Amino acid sequence: MWFLWVFGDNVEDRMGHGRFLLFYLLGGVAAALAQGLFTPFSPVPMIGASGAVSAVLGAYYVLFPRAYVVSLVFFLFPLFVTFPAGIYLGYWAFLQLLQGLLGLPGVAWWAHLGGFLYGVFLAPRLARRWRRW
Repeated sequence: MWFLWVFGDNVEDRMGHGRFLLFYLLGGVAAALAQGLFTPFSPVPMIGASGAVSAVLGAYYVLFPRAYVVSLVFFLFPLFVTFPAGIYLGYWAFLQLLQGLLGLPGVAWWAHLGGFLYGVFLAPRLARRWRRW
């Protein structure tokens, strides 16, 4: 939910309230379909909204790639580091892919990646006043 709070307001501003709601809900569906495609026989139920939130991250990735994100990083002691959003979210998506390929249990990694890709491809079509920042 932290990611939704940080990234979601800008995406919603760009899409409008109604389109954002539809985008968010369909992002959850797309994420669930991706998870089912890659783990069709999994007995583990999917719960939560992380796939839909991942769709918002994918939308932010394409709509605001040069915006900056401040992140708390722990390296011997806590540091606040500023990253371009494109690099930050690209790294996040790479981690989802890597963890999905490793088959780490307990998290719907493919739902995260599926939602992210849904956001990357659909956001430019739904955004008002679309231009790359």
